[in-house]
This record gives sequence, structure tokens and C-alpha cells, in this order.
Amino acid sequence: MDYTAHPTAVIDEGAEIGTGTKIWHFSHIMGPCRIGENCNLGQNVVISPEVILGRNVKVQNNVSIYTGVTCDDDVFLGPSCVFTNVTNPRSGVNRRGQYAKTHVGKGASIGANATIVCGHDIGAYAFVGAGAVVTKNIPDYALVVGNPSRQVGWMSEYGHRLSFDDTGLATCPESGDRYELQSGKVVKMETP
Repeated sequence: MDYTAHPTAVIDEGAEIGTGTKIWHFSHIMGPCRIGENCNLGQNVVISPEVILGRNVKVQNNVSIYTGVTCDDDVFLGPSCVFTNVTNPRSGVNRRGQYAKTHVGKGASIGANATIVCGHDIGAYAFVGAGAVVTKNIPDYALVVGNPSRQVGWMSEYGHRLSFDDTGLATCPESGDRYELQSGKVVKMETP
């Protein structure tokens, strides 16, 4: 075993867990699922069958990740955020096998208590504000807030709000990386 799990964590047979991953108190990892290297799963986390988490994914306390969800590397899932996987759930109607898919792109962050309605993808380095309810696809680098969520800006890969000048250029204040706004999409510029 090349990962660390608290004694109260339940890890089902068939779960693949990467080297260096840490699983904390009262979490349940169902098989089959795949968790990448160096992930950190806080307490009371549920990972359902067939979920895929990339490398270095941070899952904070009380997060439920249901079948149909995949997360690329370096994703941050804030405390008590939740994913759904059925668009029209009913207790008396079995919809297993009808799970909608949701993909979270590399480096994206989802804030505390946000809800991601299934079938909507989150772009790379997007930032979903705390308490937001995502009801449509979110583009790369977008900043969204509210219920239903609406885009209010753009974020850098370091998590800073970008301010574009008249020529459509912006610089991250922490990394110095430059970004360009082209036809309603943000593109990180190559370093010279």
C-alpha cells in the first residue's frame, strides 16, 4: 500500500489509489474507481464507482463525487461541494445506467458548498465561486458565481482575477503569465 488511509476510512475492493494519496476520517472510496497520485481526500468524502480523479486533486471535507464525474490533474474541490449525476431523480424510479457525465478540467477550483448539476463540464483553470449552482458548461479560465451561476470574469492559472486592457491582454500579478482574450475565450500566451 503506497497511500495513507485513516483507520475509519472504508476502501472497497477494486478501488485504485495512487502513490502518496492521503484519505482522511470517515471517507468511503467505492470500487471500481481510480484516484491519482498525491491526492488529498478530506474527512467524510464519498467517491462513487467509476469516478476518476487525476494527480494532485484536493478534495475537502464533506464532498460527494458520484458516478459519471471525472477530474483532471490539480483540481480543487472545496468543502461540502457536491456533484449530481441524474437530471430528474425520483426515489421510485431506478435510473442506474442513465448517469450524466461531468468533467472538471485541469487546475479548476470549485468553491465551498457549490453544486454542479450533472452533464455540465467545468473548463481548465475555471473558478466556481462558493455556493454557486452550475447549470451549464463553464469555459476554460472562467470565473462564475451565483445561482444559477453566471460568468463575471476570468481567472489566471494561479487563481487571480484577470483584468484585460483595450488590446485584450492581461497579466497574472503573481506568476507574470500573460493571457489574451480572443473571441470570448481566454488563451495563455507562450513565454518568449
